[in-house]
Amino acid sequence: MISDLPYKLIEPGSAPVPFVLSIPHCGTAIPEELADDYVPELAKAPDDTDWHLERLYDFAPGLGVTVIYAKYTRWVIDLNRVPDGGVLYNDGRLITELCPTTDFLGRPIYKETGLEPDEDEKARRIREYFRPYHERIDSLIKGLRGNFPNVIFWDGHSIRRNVPSISKEPFPDLILGNNDGATASAEIVKTAEDALGSGVYGLSSNYPFKGGFLTRSKGDPAGGVHALQLEMSKDLYMDATETRYDEEKAAVLKEHLRRVFERMIGKLTDQASRESV
Repeated sequence: MISDLPYKLIEPGSAPVPFVLSIPHCGTAIPEELADDYVPELAKAPDDTDWHLERLYDFAPGLGVTVIYAKYTRWVIDLNRVPDGGVLYNDGRLITELCPTTDFLGRPIYKETGLEPDEDEKARRIREYFRPYHERIDSLIKGLRGNFPNVIFWDGHSIRRNVPSISKEPFPDLILGNNDGATASAEIVKTAEDALGSGVYGLSSNYPFKGGFLTRSKGDPAGGVHALQLEMSKDLYMDATETRYDEEKAAVLKEHLRRVFERMIGKLTDQASRESV
């Protein structure tokens, strides 16, 4: 695979199943041409990163799931934002831009205002980083739809337990987003809710997150593509400071997620069997 692709693709480690896992915000790299533009102290560990999710989900290829995740930080371009600048929520929360200029705490991330991307630079980043990620997902889904009647697209995210600029209240443990049922069938949503809610973690559906641009743009339940976003609080698998991976806590969550994926794959198998009769 070409090394300069803006994503990492992990092929299934067993017989492929119709399930694509996307992790768009775990990247921390900054392209060489942009490396000197950011505030150095912040760029060492870009804030708003969905830290270590590729590690938490490393069981997925063994179940036959195809995994794609971003190499570059969302500060370069946010793969889960509307590319034409449209908004995902209108409730007054802070929503960082397609090409962010601040972090979720409102701190400027560029050393100088003149370094912030103009329209030409935004267009370049869409071309170089945004489109390749989305186009590869589209290709993966199309390929799987050629062999299976239904495909699950799962977009994995994590967030601090408390982000006052988004919500005054602490976030639930797990938040399943499907844009109020628009991006996945009721049967798939119920399977996901039942599986996610069967463990020790609290679960909320579509509040305060309904799924971002990835979920909303990929989901087509009538066409056999069921898109779900899972947001989770970082303290479920990281230490209390939410800066370091906690092996013990992560092991519990990882096993729960494994069981969730197994149930989702089982549902797809059942559906395929019913449709072949």
